[in-house]
Amino acid sequence: MPAILLGDVFPNFEANTTAGRIKFHDFLGDSWGVLFSHPKDFTPVCTTELSRAAKLVPEFEKRGVKMIALSVDSVQDHCSWSKDVMFYGGEASTPLPFPIIADEERELAVQLGMLDPDELDKDGVALTARCVFVIGPDKKMKLSILYPATTGRNFDELLRVIDSLQLTAKNKVATPVDWKEGDEVMVIPSLSDGEAAVLFPNGVTTKEMPSGKKYLRTTKL
Repeated sequence: MPAILLGDVFPNFEANTTAGRIKFHDFLGDSWGVLFSHPKDFTPVCTTELSRAAKLVPEFEKRGVKMIALSVDSVQDHCSWSKDVMFYGGEASTPLPFPIIADEERELAVQLGMLDPDELDKDGVALTARCVFVIGPDKKMKLSILYPATTGRNFDELLRVIDSLQLTAKNKVATPVDWKEGDEVMVIPSLSDGEAAVLFPNGVTTKEMPSGKKYLRTTKL
């Protein structure tokens, strides 16, 4: 199956969704975007995931991120399933706050490399894996994560990663292991000490390492 690589322009596909027909780039506009796929409607793990994603929509909106899901069932099934999703999350009277793409022919699943060959439906057809794609305002893919159909995702981790992507897109820094918003960040190695001193007036701390190489530099933004 073809693959979309980091830095590639994400396909500007057209599709039917629970919010009508869309052209993906027009849907995103100038926003960041998250596209996350699901193996099938009316399945337990997917229901818990969409419910959690719905609760976190305000957090994604604060970051200027639009969310959209994908499953291989029809728009009609998506609309019915959405009611189960919101009921599960204790918000039965509220509509699902993001659209779901209908990919009944699995065309997008194939185009985007989403199929899980180890998980088959009752007819022996490969299910859609749990993909996550983060797309920047430039329509290029900034991150992809691929989970098997049997493993649910962590949307709090997705928010953490988006915080890192947005921070490092604007500053010459990288985020270390387990970083979260407000923590110190790493000065990228390609930046000289002089350049770092100008860019980071709060100061740069260099960690002394046994090698004697001064590559581990941190700063507080």
